[in-house]
Amino acid sequence: MHRLVTRDAIVTEARSWIGTPYRHQASLKGVGCDCLGLLRGVYRALYGTEPEAVPPYTPDWAEATGRETLLAAATRHLITIEPAAVQAGDVLLFRWRAGLPAKHAAIVVSSGTMVHAHDGARVAEVAIAPWWRRRIAGAFAFPGVIA
Repeated sequence: MHRLVTRDAIVTEARSWIGTPYRHQASLKGVGCDCLGLLRGVYRALYGTEPEAVPPYTPDWAEATGRETLLAAATRHLITIEPAAVQAGDVLLFRWRAGLPAKHAAIVVSSGTMVHAHDGARVAEVAIAPWWRRRIAGAFAFPGVIA
């Protein structure tokens, strides 16, 4: 059973990762993370442990496998919601192009912004601009979220 968490707690934790350098497969606040590492770190802060071990993956894993690995994992451990119903504290998954598996994740922190880790940069809060909105592959809530 998951503990109850607030949307404010999710947003506060996600924002506390801002400035963390991008590091493929990493998940250490202030040291390095990728987009999945950011989600993993926020999940650990909220629930104490990660829901499953993440196997090693290459930067081109989605293109190489063609499988919806990230979407399937989100469906196993988060609550699927409609993208139009997204609120602060929810998770968005994105596909870089139509026909490719979802490959990027972010945490919504306001009605128009999200925190994410982007290759070649640092964790940042950015606008959920039309470019991002067109690429949404799924939307999810953390388990046990209360107002």
